[in-house]
Amino acid sequence: MNNKPKVFQNKIDKKINTNNNIYYSNNDKDKTADKKPIKNKEIIPNSTKIRKKINEIFTSRNYIYKANVEIKTKDNTYVTKIIGRNKSHLITMDNKTILIDDIIDIEKK
Repeated sequence: MNNKPKVFQNKIDKKINTNNNIYYSNNDKDKTADKKPIKNKEIIPNSTKIRKKINEIFTSRNYIYKANVEIKTKDNTYVTKIIGRNKSHLITMDNKTILIDDIIDIEKK
């Protein structure tokens, strides 16, 4: 009952360096050229502030279907009711869409 199967095993006669050598194709000089020093780390872009205000309006306890707001854009000032949004626009009760990137300020009335 001493029948052991014979398995072919190849001799390894070289050094194996699995995952020790890595090639990175991006040039580090290009990365540093695009970076600009930030003088004040507390500066938040206006679009981020506006999106935060919009999120606060839609997640407030008072918001059920529509919210009375005053929206100041680059061109106009709207006093309207917003009923929805998508990634780039607010949808008003009177079926207008306002580009979020054009909004300078938004206040809940």
